[in-house]
Amino acid sequence: MRIIRILLDKCVNAGVRAAFGEHFVRTVSQMGWEGLKDGPLVRRAQESFDLMLTIDGNLKNQQKLAKFGLGVVVARVPDNKIGSFQPAFEAIRQAVEVVKAGEVIGVDAFPAPAAKTR
Repeated sequence: MRIIRILLDKCVNAGVRAAFGEHFVRTVSQMGWEGLKDGPLVRRAQESFDLMLTIDGNLKNQQKLAKFGLGVVVARVPDNKIGSFQPAFEAIRQAVEVVKAGEVIGVDAFPAPAAKTR
C-alpha cells in the first residue's frame, strides 16, 4: 500500500486523522499555515501533500483546482464535530485512495433520505 500525504484543511476536525492510520496526515495548524487564504494554501499544499481534505464545498468554485498538483476531497458534513465525520470515514478513505491531482471528489456523510412511497 502506498502512503498518501493528506492535509486536513483548517475547517476539518483534527480527530479525522484517526481515519487514516496508515497515511501521513497533518493539519493546516501543524504546518503553521493558519493564516493562508485558499489560493496560497493550495499552492503551498501541492508541494508537500497528495491531497487536501476539506468541508469547504466552495473551494472548487473559488480556485481552479485542475491546475494544481493536488487532489481535493470535500466531506459534506453538517458541522465540524467528529461525530459528523465518522459515518463517512469509509467513504472518505475510498475517495482518498482514488482522487487524482487536480480532481475534486465529494463525499456525503449521511445517505440521502429514502424516497417516500405511497
